[in-house]
Amino acid sequence: MPSSPSPAPAAAAAPASATVAGPPPHSPTPLAAWLLLIVLACIWGTSFILMKKGLVVFSAMELGATRVTVASLLLLPFALRHVRQVERSRYKWLLLSGVVGTFVPAFLFAYAETKLASGLAGVLNALTVAFTLLVGVFFGQRITWLRAVGIAAGLLGTIVLMGLGGSGGDATPAGEGNAWYGLYIVLATLGYGVSINIIKHRFHGMTSMAVTSLLLMLIGGPALLYLLLGTDFVHKLQHTPGAWTAFGYIALLATMSTAVAMVLFNKLIKQSTALFASSNTYLVPIVALGWGLLDGEVINGWHLLGMVIILLSVFIINRAK
Repeated sequence: MPSSPSPAPAAAAAPASATVAGPPPHSPTPLAAWLLLIVLACIWGTSFILMKKGLVVFSAMELGATRVTVASLLLLPFALRHVRQVERSRYKWLLLSGVVGTFVPAFLFAYAETKLASGLAGVLNALTVAFTLLVGVFFGQRITWLRAVGIAAGLLGTIVLMGLGGSGGDATPAGEGNAWYGLYIVLATLGYGVSINIIKHRFHGMTSMAVTSLLLMLIGGPALLYLLLGTDFVHKLQHTPGAWTAFGYIALLATMSTAVAMVLFNKLIKQSTALFASSNTYLVPIVALGWGLLDGEVINGWHLLGMVIILLSVFIINRAK
């Protein structure tokens, strides 16, 4: 993860700090970095509509468990390659980061989207920046008055978006939206903030691939057991029309937002700067809202005002010294 707070993907653990520095601050940003930035925004911005499509057949608990299971199995070969290279004392931090930054958010996001429009979920995900900074206080991070203003603005934007804007139209098949389900996403982004700080301060020298694959390995087993023994996942795959299509959406979510996005993000850090990479924070909500509009979700003026305030808070936090 870059030194400046940036959003964690909704479907994966927050990547660790890049081990290779980008180009000098005053060198021009290469075209390849701009292309990577756009691709990443598209991947992470699309994750929210993919969750919505998966929820057509599967419950929030089934979706969350499937996401974690698929992501962990996908990166298991990389985890096995690094498992002996990590001191035993670090595994408790890997487990904690995996639980609060991947396992729990996977269920919280899915549960929130049973009542909340996917586009608004994408906007609220930007709060990761504020919570990363806020949680950083417990790790020795200093908050300046300007960054405090940014955090306050983010919370204000959240209240405007959820309290005045509503759920964003037909967020569920029954049309029974409840904007306050966005609080589950707020809680998930708090978990992202905790996870990012753990990775930043406890895993110096470890690559993003090693950290992410190992923490997914630790939480993947419980997710798989719950999926097979505690849900109707297998029965739905066998007997429910459209189940395989919904599973395909979830598998694509886990694959793209975990493995592919992580590799691309590392490349972006190497080709540019941490500040440039963190600018995807502004693009992801736009992509998420775009998909929501195409899917028939209703975005009103209060939603747009709340989004502007939240993105303004991210800008203040990233620019403040």
